Parts: sequence; structure tokens; C-alpha cells
Amino acid sequence: MAYLRADLHRKVSHVVALDESGEAILSRRFEHSREAFRRVFGELEPEPISVAFEATYGWGWFADLLADAGIEAHMAHPLATKAIGAGRVKNDAVDAATLAHLLRTNLLPEAPIAPPKVRELRRLVRMRASLVRIRSRLKCQVHAICADAGVPVTASDLFGRMGRATLETLTLPPRPASRLAANLRLIDDIAREIVAADREIVAAFRDDDRVRRLLPIPGIGILTAATIVAEVWDVGRFPSADHLASWAVLPRPNAARPTTSGAATSASKAAAGCAGRWSRPPRRSGPPGRPGSTGSPTRSRIDAAPRSRGWPSPAGSSPSPSMPSATSGAAGSTRRSRARRAGRSRRARV
Repeated sequence: MAYLRADLHRKVSHVVALDESGEAILSRRFEHSREAFRRVFGELEPEPISVAFEATYGWGWFADLLADAGIEAHMAHPLATKAIGAGRVKNDAVDAATLAHLLRTNLLPEAPIAPPKVRELRRLVRMRASLVRIRSRLKCQVHAICADAGVPVTASDLFGRMGRATLETLTLPPRPASRLAANLRLIDDIAREIVAADREIVAAFRDDDRVRRLLPIPGIGILTAATIVAEVWDVGRFPSADHLASWAVLPRPNAARPTTSGAATSASKAAAGCAGRWSRPPRRSGPPGRPGSTGSPTRSRIDAAPRSRGWPSPAGSSPSPSMPSATSGAAGSTRRSRARRAGRSRRARV
């Protein structure tokens, strides 16, 4: 068995092959093309080959090339291959050899390789999402043009029938008018592409049973269900629902709310104008009725809140040990002034 690691780049690639004992059979840098990889695979035959590569830019064609050649493929997870990032010496040859050793010792963290059909469906739903984001940015630019010109937007939908009629009757200076017209043309062009993508998505997922099971959920339509199915596809690769929620960066439905220990950022708790994180200081013990004691029923929230530097203490209470009072700050300032005056007098005598 030959364990091969391919470090893919846009123009050139580096390949390192190891035997079962870990000795290097081949280490070569060559042009990034299908023909060059086929020549390398031919040199290693008739031994069976196992290839590892990272989930990098444009890896789909390489995975298809390995599948057509009947070669065992392993896609390394980029975030989990810590052995490469921890190395002091880092180049293409060292990276390729490290992943080849991980593959040989069965320690390579792998990411699932989706079939070509699934990858095409994912590209389709992702392209539609990108088009929607671009259209939203263009609409924001139209709103900004109207705001700069002082045009009130009375229509509920500025890009509906009445809103477009209002935009067409606007009287703007030449440059804002040309920018408005350009944005509207691009919005119309992208809208047509979105409609075409919607039709293609509906046709691809109309007969999918997983989509039908998702549609009864409130708030999920055919496009959202198709996006979920395309991205997840095989739900069996997740051991539990928590793993699926973590992969999708979603909170667990029964997760408890995080609790804070003594500190908070609520503005309602920041009494007496204190900025930053708010925390209640420890209450001093004392006889009931004494200001500042635990048994005092009349102690106000402002008395209990921490005070910033230089704030005077309330009457009848001592300053907080963690916050210097105005008296201590004034005393320090007086000492510094005296030291500066003494220094000036010494220099004058010299």
C-alpha cells in the first residue's frame, strides 16, 4: 500500500508518497493538472494507493479524478489537522509528508466527501443565497440615495409596483439619478436570475421525501427545506441531534440559559452613572439600623452600587475599599504638587 498526500494549489501541486514502513517513495512538485496526477499514479502502480488531500479551494475535480481512477480518497479536515499548524518548519513538502504519515497510521481527521450530485445541489442553493444577498445590498443603496436626496419613502415596499412608480418620477441631480437607474437595472437582472434558480431548485427537490417532511414545520417553505436537505443530505452521519445542531451552529432546544456570577451588563443595574460591568459589592455586617449594615432596611441602591473614582461617599458611610474616595485622590494630588515644587526649587538653586 502506498500512502500519498497531495498538496493542491492553483498552479502547482506537491505530492509525497510513503510506503507501509513510512519511508518516502516519491516527493515531487509539478504542474497542477489532471494529466500530471495520472502520470504520478501510474508510477506507483500496481500497488494499491490511498490518497489524502485537504478540503481546500477547488477540491471537487480532484475527488472526481480519484473516484474515476478507483483510488481510495480521504479528505482531511483543515481545522482538525493540528499537527501541521504546530510544526515549526512549514512548507509544502513537510505538510504533505505529515498528512501522509497521519494517513498511514490511521490518525487522519477526515471530512465527508459528498457525491458530485450533492455538491451540485449545494452550489445551486448557495448561488441563490448569494444572489439574494447581492440584491439586498443594491436595495440598500437605493434607500441611501433616497435618504441623501431627502425623499420620504411612503410606500410599504419601495420595490413593489407603487414604489417603483415613485422612484421613476423622482427628480434628482444627474449623478444620483444615474446611480439610481444603475441599481434598479441590476436589481431587475438579479431578480430574473433568482426566479430561474427558484424554478431549478423546486424541480430538483419536488419529489424528495425529506423536503415533504420539513414543509409542515411553521416558517419553512420549499426553498428553506431544499437548502436544509442539500446542506445536511445524509443525516445519518451525525450521531445525535446535538451533533447536528452543533454542526449547524444552532442552540440546543433544551439548553439552559447561561448564568452570570455577580456581574452583569444591564444598563438598569448600572446605578449612579457607573459605566462598564456592574457588580454589587460585598455588604458589611453590623448592627441593625446602622447605615451600611446588613440589617439596614433603608439602604438605597445608589449606596450599594460601586462609585467611580473621585465620587464623594454618601453621608454616614465609609468609602468602598476598592474605590479611592475624593479625599484620598486630593491628598495624592497635593503630594505630587509639593514634590514638583521642591524639584523646581532645587534646580533654581543649582
